[in-house]
Amino acid sequence: MDIKEIQSLIKFVAKSGASEVKLETDDIKITIRTGSTSAGPETTFVQQIPMAQAPMAPVAMPVQAEVAPPANTSKEDSEDESKYITIKSPIIGTFYRKPSPDKPTFVEIGSNIGKGDVLCVIEAMKLFNDIESEVTGRIVKILVEDSSPVEFDQPLFLVDPS
Repeated sequence: MDIKEIQSLIKFVAKSGASEVKLETDDIKITIRTGSTSAGPETTFVQQIPMAQAPMAPVAMPVQAEVAPPANTSKEDSEDESKYITIKSPIIGTFYRKPSPDKPTFVEIGSNIGKGDVLCVIEAMKLFNDIESEVTGRIVKILVEDSSPVEFDQPLFLVDPS
């Protein structure tokens, strides 16, 4: 792998929105991490492995613990929520309920929404993406705090379609 291929890989990772990519071949190991720094993507580790060296044993990656739902949720709550439509994040980024700090929020609990209505904004790599509703209904629950990071496919809103 030459330097031009590495540079194009860095650009591709930066555009994809991934936070970390690891690539390992017989002769090279690369880890690319992108963060919220304005410097852009950062190559954190590039190492040429000599061919005479014995292959390294795979290292176990730490497993992230899943967050359990609060203990006070009852079966009634989960049954009630099953009739709602969950609107999920289509991208990784930072969730904002307002178009800018001095503007009102897009939606509140109890707001009626239609297809195409903007529900929130998610910032990803300094780009602000409007998240539009694909359903018509009423906002029942907002599942994410303003200005908090969200993952791909993370639930954002519960909507009552009736």
